[in-house]
Amino acid sequence: MPRAKPVGTEFRNRNALAHVQFGNYRCTHPACESVVAELAKLYDYSQEQQRHESQNTDSNPQSSMETVPCDLIDGEFSGEEEEAEETQPWARLMPLGPGFVTVDLKNDEYTFGRGENCDVSFSVQMAKNKQCFQAYSKVHFKLIKQTTSTGEFVFLEDTSSNGTFVNGEKVGKGNKQALMNNDEIALALKKNKAYMYLDLNTDEDKTLPAEIRDKYTLGRTLGKGACGEVKVAFSKGTCERFAVKIISKKKFTIGGVNQVNLGQQVMNEVKVLKALKHPCIIKIEDVVDSPDVLYIVLELVDGGELFDKVVSIGQYDEPTAKLMSYQMVCAVKYLHDEGITHRDLKPENILLATEENETLIKVTDFGLSKFVDAGTMMKTFCGTPSYLAPEILLTVGMGAYTKAIDCWSLGVIIYICLVGYPPFSDEREDMALNKQIIGGHYSFPKEYWKDISEEAIDLVKKLLTVDPKKRATLEEVIGHPWFKDDAMKKKANKLMYPESGGMAPPLSKPNRKRSLENANECSAAKRQTSTDTNSTSSPPGTP
Repeated sequence: MPRAKPVGTEFRNRNALAHVQFGNYRCTHPACESVVAELAKLYDYSQEQQRHESQNTDSNPQSSMETVPCDLIDGEFSGEEEEAEETQPWARLMPLGPGFVTVDLKNDEYTFGRGENCDVSFSVQMAKNKQCFQAYSKVHFKLIKQTTSTGEFVFLEDTSSNGTFVNGEKVGKGNKQALMNNDEIALALKKNKAYMYLDLNTDEDKTLPAEIRDKYTLGRTLGKGACGEVKVAFSKGTCERFAVKIISKKKFTIGGVNQVNLGQQVMNEVKVLKALKHPCIIKIEDVVDSPDVLYIVLELVDGGELFDKVVSIGQYDEPTAKLMSYQMVCAVKYLHDEGITHRDLKPENILLATEENETLIKVTDFGLSKFVDAGTMMKTFCGTPSYLAPEILLTVGMGAYTKAIDCWSLGVIIYICLVGYPPFSDEREDMALNKQIIGGHYSFPKEYWKDISEEAIDLVKKLLTVDPKKRATLEEVIGHPWFKDDAMKKKANKLMYPESGGMAPPLSKPNRKRSLENANECSAAKRQTSTDTNSTSSPPGTP
């Protein structure tokens, strides 16, 4: 027969460390619930025995507690009483929009909608605040896990009136769509993204460095470029979304020598880049190096690239172009004040916070020049040098340049925003693209520029000046008559500083400068501006 423990002893399970304490009959282990009442009786009985013994201490000093009959428990729980393991999720829905939360999928079927009886209801206050809330159906869609003869599949069934979208494609009421890892689900409108589906049975990419695997869950590819790809990432624990730029070092190998340099000096620069803080600058969260790949973790925005926006709308009206241009100038001026030259400004590197025409812009990729040799960058990134300054082309990317190269690129981007096509094009038959740029051969055909103000044209001319010493500086650009527009500035400040009601913080002096970026520009670039104002060449269809 098992022996009883002395009164007051805590009954502990070795693994779960759950316990029952007689003094207040408390049980925090499910296996104890069935015996708590009996244990309480035992406690009452032992207390009575103690009182009885206290009256006979002289005649029998031995505690009677060693002989208390007990056939209930010996103080140790057996393996059969272990707490059942919690059911593990087979998939997870990661939130892509405000008002949505992470959902672990453990059951075989779930309903989603604004009805309160749904397994996942959108009726919480955050979701109700979304403009699309009334467009959601009471049961908007279902997720169903099915096992068939060919394997296990997960289906999304659209039960809505206004549509459920998977990767931008409408499923349609009554239809089913098989879900794959990293699929995106949108509700009512294809741009109203709600969740990303993550199949937890998919093995995690073991090629990722531990610094990435431990902090982030990587999702679908957002885009691919000359240097690598960009994936969405979710911070483990908080589900905060980021973009991870994955750069293959093989693309920067010349003559067998890797041109990506992450020595101590460059890693010191990483600290500076991570400390940058401006509403129109994409924040760099982290930089992780591995033997073959460089990972740059970035702030994520949802509006896409300026390039795609101009392609989709044709061109901005002048007031909107001015609003977007002003933000770009403010962002690049901030970088210059911090001693950083971008070197690769182009519409693809201007991101938009939302899909609205009037939105906050974010300059990105300004840190790549710190990791890669400038000449290598030009050879790698610039298949068409439409946005490069003449002095870069003259020295084949091997010279030392001033911040004026960014001013030239801004001139090209502003030109595109105003009329929807670039000032320099390889579609021009009478002159090669390099010659157009080096000689400053661009024009303002009246058929496209007749509705554009003289102030806007004058600013473009001052930025697209071939001689970098005569080119407008950003201080001069900020004070240009085209930007002397209080209504525009007020709107821009509201976009940049919404938390302070559009009040910009006081300007602070930069902490440091980089000697390389203050070097004298190449003497070969000292040319006069040559502007062809009478050309009537047709613009290309896209930027």
